[in-house]
Amino acid sequence: MKKTVVVMQGDQTGQELLEEALRVLQPDVIGFEIDFETYDLSLENRIKTNNEVVHEAARAMKRTGFGLKAATITPEEKGSVGSPNAILRREIDGKVILRTGRRIPGIRPVAGAYAPISVVRMAVGDAYGAKEWREGEGLDEIAYRTEKIDRKTCRAVAEFAFRHAQKTNAKVFGGPKYTVSPIYEGMLKEEMDAVSKRYPNVKYEPQLIDATYALLLSSAGDAMVIPALNRDGDCLSDMVLQMFGSIAGAESVLLGFDENFNTQAVMVEAPHGTAPALQGKNIANPMAMILASASLLTYFHEQNAYAASRAIYEATIEAVSQGVRTADLGGSATTTEFTDEVIKRVKTKLDVWATMQNF
Repeated sequence: MKKTVVVMQGDQTGQELLEEALRVLQPDVIGFEIDFETYDLSLENRIKTNNEVVHEAARAMKRTGFGLKAATITPEEKGSVGSPNAILRREIDGKVILRTGRRIPGIRPVAGAYAPISVVRMAVGDAYGAKEWREGEGLDEIAYRTEKIDRKTCRAVAEFAFRHAQKTNAKVFGGPKYTVSPIYEGMLKEEMDAVSKRYPNVKYEPQLIDATYALLLSSAGDAMVIPALNRDGDCLSDMVLQMFGSIAGAESVLLGFDENFNTQAVMVEAPHGTAPALQGKNIANPMAMILASASLLTYFHEQNAYAASRAIYEATIEAVSQGVRTADLGGSATTTEFTDEVIKRVKTKLDVWATMQNF
């Protein structure tokens, strides 16, 4: 059955890289058709529609279950349209953001980071959307912020972390600063401890968040899955991806679940921003958006989609391994040249696999 993917256009280099990813998802490349339902989430159109286009895209994702989003501008002006991500996460009930740092062949990682490290970040609540205010004047002025998390989201983060660790043969590592905040941050730790009992075959090494950062820099190379609060996970995932060479080297996946914590909505994107300094220069790295499209295909749960996903992952990593690299990875390939190479390799792989399927 043909799947429908909601495509959310963005701003600056974010839009340019989305177009590269869509080139890889064409039927003459992957061997089957996808229906694309497109929404313009550029800053200009979000302002024009007062964010209604974002709500329309979110409703479409709830209906289809799949979304592919370009990076967008979040205006700094108070009272403007803000970030579309907050609206999208809320309306599809997204609970988890998954980002996985993995070794990029030929690129030297930091601190011996060779095995994959997945950050399972709480997608809502915590410091984001918190109520803030100030009282007093001068040196007596005090700033306040009220944050909240809920047990359902904590349980989703913990459950998904252990399922992902089991699937990837990794250990669950890290956690919140529950010693300082036993009531607030302790809620996630309670859920991690409880879920660990349901997955006795998954190695579990809880750590405070500060120790997690320190130990990552002296890692022995074990594959890890790190559950984290929203703010912690935001900071941690950027560092983890950069440890492997580039924040543009991996995808970002937002997941919404049913009552049994099975995935019912998924939105993929690059973890980086719109990179305005690179706009129009054809030098930005499209890896993250291409890998995002590969990740999305796995959630179709169809054999041809699994094959296409694997072909895209392998083609992308092989291209880098064999020296086809954009400037951020020390190469000279343009954005389109890199995508062209990936497309050529994907087609070859799928053709060869089809020939060999009876062997």
